[in-house]
Parts: sequence; structure tokens; C-alpha cells
Amino acid sequence: MAEFNQEAKADAGKPQLTLVPRRIIWDIAAIRMYGNIKYGDPENWRTVEVSRYRDAAFRHFLAYLDDPAAVDEESGLPHLWHLACNISFLCEMEGRK
Repeated sequence: MAEFNQEAKADAGKPQLTLVPRRIIWDIAAIRMYGNIKYGDPENWRTVEVSRYRDAAFRHFLAYLDDPAAVDEESGLPHLWHLACNISFLCEMEGRK
């Protein structure tokens, strides 16, 4: 990584969020929008037990492995997107503080 002038902007060691592929943000947002319509509360996911997100992630992962182009029967959205969303919830709930 190139060294930059830290006197002009002290950002050494801060995450470079632009390294995250943008597609995953759009995919998770689509699942979140579906969930917000279904459940009516954008924060209700925080009240669900971690084990249920682990199970959901695993179900969507297995469905994705069986057919990478498959979509969830209920939402009509790709299993891979559901998997990404469930993993994002797990990262938030179990991630380092």
C-alpha cells in the first residue's frame, strides 16, 4: 500500500471501505427492503436469535450450492443475496466490538 501524507489527512490504519465490492451492498439492500415490507420494522432483525440466522444462512447456502441461479421461493430473490444478508446480520451481532 502506498504511503500518503498523514499531515494533510490522518487516515492511516482506517478501513478502506471502497475496497468492498459494491454489488454486495445492493444485494443486501434488496433483501432488507423485502424484509422491511414483510415485517414492517427495519430494526426487527436485531430481536431474532443468532442461531436462527445461522440456520437461515446455511439453508440459503445449500440452496445456492444446489443451483447458483436459484431464487428463494417466497421472495423471488436469489439465495446468494439472502445468504449475504444473513451473514451481514451475523457479522453485526457476533462481530468484534
